[in-house]
Amino acid sequence: MTGSAKRPRPLPRPMPPPPPPRPVRATVPGPPTGHGRPADQPGLPLDREKLLAARLHAVKVRPYLASALFALHVVEDRSVPTMAVDVHWRCYVSPGFVARTSLEELAGVWVHEVSHLIRDHHGRGERYARENGEYGPGERLRRNIAADFEINDDIYGDGLPRPAGAVRASLLRLPDGLLMEEYLRTASMSGSAADLAWLDCGSGADGEARPWELGADGAHGLSRQQRDAVRFRVAEAVKGRPGDAPEGWRRWADEAFHPPQPWRQLLGAAVRSAAAAPGVGENHSYRRPSRRSAGLPGVLLPSLRRTPPRVCVVIDTSASVSDAELGGALLEVAAISRAVGGRRDLVSVISCDAAAGIAVPLCRAESLELIGGGGTDLRSGFARALRSRPRPDVIVALTDGQTPWPSSQPSCRTVVGLFPRPGRAGAEEDPDYVPDSPPPWARVVAIG
Repeated sequence: MTGSAKRPRPLPRPMPPPPPPRPVRATVPGPPTGHGRPADQPGLPLDREKLLAARLHAVKVRPYLASALFALHVVEDRSVPTMAVDVHWRCYVSPGFVARTSLEELAGVWVHEVSHLIRDHHGRGERYARENGEYGPGERLRRNIAADFEINDDIYGDGLPRPAGAVRASLLRLPDGLLMEEYLRTASMSGSAADLAWLDCGSGADGEARPWELGADGAHGLSRQQRDAVRFRVAEAVKGRPGDAPEGWRRWADEAFHPPQPWRQLLGAAVRSAAAAPGVGENHSYRRPSRRSAGLPGVLLPSLRRTPPRVCVVIDTSASVSDAELGGALLEVAAISRAVGGRRDLVSVISCDAAAGIAVPLCRAESLELIGGGGTDLRSGFARALRSRPRPDVIVALTDGQTPWPSSQPSCRTVVGLFPRPGRAGAEEDPDYVPDSPPPWARVVAIG
């Protein structure tokens, strides 16, 4: 039957071939939270309210840093990796970094960045680079890492969570509590430099300017005097809260309150102290009778009068002393004359290598010539000074220390100014020669 015939079932359509697998882009895990640099969204505004709230939180948990935290001026800049500071106390902030970082971690970054400035990492980094000739991006990164090692061991905790990417000295199996310079001298950090290349805290951490920084002529920068005033207020706050500040901050505050005195002031103080010692410059005089004469009728007693002290400067002119050190010695002679009241007639100079020259009064030494260039034996210089007339009240020896010393204490006060010598070893003829240290009866001041 035609009407009841079934229509043939259509053949199934062939299935389209599966699409080729989409290539998977290899993703390298970025730096930990709080330090990475994913690209900022175009037009993303800076959440200034969140940023300033994080600073208030930092002030709340670290009140001794309040003066420094409020001294930072915020500059929005999308080219900054995270947050960074320059040497003029500006804080450059990436809007994307603020958006993806929690408020508590932002507070920790505030404290981290301002710690670089308080501890003068930029000035110290510049000095280290200049002294060791280490420049370039790799050395800049080493200084940044070493500075982070110094401050990250005691700024977190107690209200500031440690970010996952905060580098610590244990990363290189180094002890905590060292200074930036000690980490730079003891660790190469070459194996970690590639992994930590994202670190960039700005010129405030290492002293090297960045392209995004405004420079010395930019707005809202602090002058050197203002920066020093901020550091002093922080040191006062740390000293006022000894139970709250970590050991590292207390140690820094002690050094800020009692910085090492310049050697020139120490030398002048040593000369003044020796010149003012009992017996120095004292003599009996009948110009003004003693008040005790009233108890002895018919007897005239002299009074004890103090005259200005005389100083004899013995300058080491041996071959081991450089021309620059001899020029510095002449500057010290002028400083010594000021230390005794500016009386140039009371100061004399003796040139001495293996033999001593004549004691030349400073008042007639406008064109003072230092003669020498041979070996060193300051014993002859001390003997010449003690034979001069009038005898000196104080002897000042300026030397590199490579000399034999008198076996007995001179009959007057003695101050020794030592030119720096690494290890204080070595002589002109014998490289194994180790000079004796100055005798205990001399006041020793390291020059330079």
